[in-house]
Amino acid sequence: QVQLMESGGGLAQAGGSLRLSCAASGSIVSLSVMGWYRQAPGKQRELVAYITPGGSTNYADSVEGRFTISRDITRNTVYLQMNSLKVDDTAVYYCNLEPRTFFTGRGGSWGQGTQVTVSS
Repeated sequence: QVQLMESGGGLAQAGGSLRLSCAASGSIVSLSVMGWYRQAPGKQRELVAYITPGGSTNYADSVEGRFTISRDITRNTVYLQMNSLKVDDTAVYYCNLEPRTFFTGRGGSWGQGTQVTVSS
């Protein structure tokens, strides 16, 4: 059974930084497509970034150049480094694991989410 646990969310000021962590159990992060999604109040859940087993990454246009997704194989953990935060980044952030070598954006396992609030 795959379990994902997000952490690192909280309150930050615009222009500040925050690092989210997603610790996985029951599956190997380095063999999976790991993605970060977010859902702002009243809006649909959207993809923020993902990383494939081969190390390829992809970012939403809204976070390109500001956010970085990475993995720590020894900790079986994926991270999302968020810099130059904007108020529009405020959302609940979710970790997703796809047991595949390529990204589909469909299915997979989800964490319970961590709240990120950015104030001006």
